[in-house]
Amino acid sequence: MKSEASVSAPPVGVHKRSMIGLLGMIVLVGMGEHMAERFLPLYLQALAQSSTAILAIGVLAGMDDMLSALYSFPGGYLSDRLGTKRALLVFNVLSMIGYLCVILIRSWWAVFIGAAFFISWSAISLPATMDILAKIVPKNRRTMGVSVLALVRRVPKMLGPVAGGACIAVWGVERGVRAAFVAALLLAIIAAVLQQRFILDDVAGERKAEPNPLRLWREMPEGLRNLLASDILIRFCERIPDAFVVIWATRTILNPVSELTFGWLSAIENMAAVLVYVPVAYMADRFGKKPFVLITFAFFTCFPLALMHAHSLAPLVAVFVLRGLKEFGEPTRKALIMDLAPEGRKAAMFGLYYLIRDVLVAFAAFGGALLWRVSPELNLKVAFAFGIAGTVWFALKGRNCTLTPAVTKDTRP
Repeated sequence: MKSEASVSAPPVGVHKRSMIGLLGMIVLVGMGEHMAERFLPLYLQALAQSSTAILAIGVLAGMDDMLSALYSFPGGYLSDRLGTKRALLVFNVLSMIGYLCVILIRSWWAVFIGAAFFISWSAISLPATMDILAKIVPKNRRTMGVSVLALVRRVPKMLGPVAGGACIAVWGVERGVRAAFVAALLLAIIAAVLQQRFILDDVAGERKAEPNPLRLWREMPEGLRNLLASDILIRFCERIPDAFVVIWATRTILNPVSELTFGWLSAIENMAAVLVYVPVAYMADRFGKKPFVLITFAFFTCFPLALMHAHSLAPLVAVFVLRGLKEFGEPTRKALIMDLAPEGRKAAMFGLYYLIRDVLVAFAAFGGALLWRVSPELNLKVAFAFGIAGTVWFALKGRNCTLTPAVTKDTRP
């Protein structure tokens, strides 16, 4: 049967150019993002020099989740309204403004102003990115397509923290972080030029953009709602300690590591994720997605408990390998959203999913700061409890409902 994508589809060469532009943008912007943003908790500690820095770090982490939520839906709406190519340019310009705030103003409040522009680039651009991918990749290969995208995202996640840690090793925390933001600004400019040159032009307003999230909610399938509920609990497990992992490793434990070593630990984390992406994508397309998403949630759950018992470099290496494995089924989860989202609504549905999830998960980051002030161990134990709840929920409620009949027909062995 003839698919919608085959109607007036652009030539294959145009799709290849769009993929080059998309992947290049992800590498360049991601490199700058992970060079600079990963070390913002240390930068805030250096500027504040007091116990209020812990609250500031928690607020920043909560701000990340909240803005990710609030920006996701407008990101999907603007992608439908302006077209993905123009929307991505707008998102990149916003990030550049945020980088300039941190570079030019040496103050903790400048970090928060800048963060309002740059900290949620991934969230605001995700709907447009997934929409482009849905146009390029056939339905029966979308898990693999999302996995390749995730694989490419891991390149800057591996190299960025190492480069950022090197900047701090050479210039110290304050000057090193600002130098990393200068590099991020330059990379964002190059990425904007690349995406505008290579990504396929689409027609602004070619689809009816839906500005009302309540109407979109009524279109969300039951299977996707069940996944969303379990995902929210699992993200509480992740976000409660997330901003404090760098502080735990470099400041809190009995034998702390250097910032540069933490950068290498982050690289190890991402290498572990890279190794599982492609084989998991192949098996998920073939055998169903629930087992792989469930294993992913189990890895999420184990991380805070394992981190709590890691007090030197050797166990930290093992813990960061575990942290990388929590990405085991993340592309599978995103492919599920893409499959279930109605045609012509994929960008907006992605935005709605992340709007609901991240608004709720933002409270985890705020609460994580309060828990950390009581005890770092309490922070990690509460995170572990949320992980158990999310994993059990998905084990009971989750279903192998990720394949539409058409895809099932195409992918059945």
